[in-house]
Amino acid sequence: MDLVTGSTGFIGGVLVRELIKRGRKVRAFMRSTSDAARLRGLPVERVAGSLMDQQSLYNAFRGIDTVYHMAARVSIMPWEEKLMRSTNLEGTRNIIKACMKCGVKKLVYTSSIHALKEPPCGKIIDESMPFDPGNRRGEYDRAKAVSSMEVINMAGDGLFTVVLCPTGTLGPYDWRLSAITRTFLDYYHGKLKMKIEGAYDFVDVRDVALGHILAAEKGKPGQSYILSGERVTMDNMFKMLEEETGIPAPEMRVPLYLVRAACIFSPAYYRISGKTPRFTSYSINTLHSNSLISHEKASQELGYNPRPIKESIKDTFRWLYDAGFIS
Repeated sequence: MDLVTGSTGFIGGVLVRELIKRGRKVRAFMRSTSDAARLRGLPVERVAGSLMDQQSLYNAFRGIDTVYHMAARVSIMPWEEKLMRSTNLEGTRNIIKACMKCGVKKLVYTSSIHALKEPPCGKIIDESMPFDPGNRRGEYDRAKAVSSMEVINMAGDGLFTVVLCPTGTLGPYDWRLSAITRTFLDYYHGKLKMKIEGAYDFVDVRDVALGHILAAEKGKPGQSYILSGERVTMDNMFKMLEEETGIPAPEMRVPLYLVRAACIFSPAYYRISGKTPRFTSYSINTLHSNSLISHEKASQELGYNPRPIKESIKDTFRWLYDAGFIS
């Protein structure tokens, strides 16, 4: 039996579906307060618990062969750094302890492409880049880097461990509406009047989920694998959205210095208003970071083969229609 933490999240929910398709029995580990909409109608065993409650992990991990650890606290807001550190680092350490105590055979850990040290622009990012615990981007990336190193080190203690580093994930089944899916909806409803410069590597959530399964089946213990997709400029992203929806892309472009200036005040605004951030300093810096990212190692060793992003966009809009987000 397989166990998935973060099973109610975007990637986790799709992974559960892929495991079931392959005939695997799945135990979904979640908080008691989690919205399980992504698991509705699926033949999974649900177990409530917390990454910070060691006993709940012991109870959930008994009889498990492979743990896919996807649960994480994601935020770019400075006042959540302490919570991110405890959830993403201490929570992962508790996962490792539970795996060792309960005799779990394999631990597949979902890290982040930003946990790796970023080389200068123009140099390709691959698995030769070390994890960067001193990353200046933010606490999330630092915690992911430290956790990744500790997971890899456990391969020497008899636990099969693999670390995966996805890039920007998009695609269908995004019930909570991530930032990129909300952007697609805003485009469809004519709320995006301007565009910004930049580029990033995007990958389909279904390919990321399949990459996790391939890593459990074919990965080498103690190794990390990048699950990237396709580097897309924002101009090309808007072009694909226009082709898919028939809605003309905005022609006005916001100067980068104005976007950066607005982002200085955005954390305070979002904290007061309670709204979800649309653009932040973190996201803008990401769009102007090095996004030349290779998944050659995953392709050669795992058989990983991500689909074109144009196909992902088409399938996302089809799902948004079917799920009732677009009438």
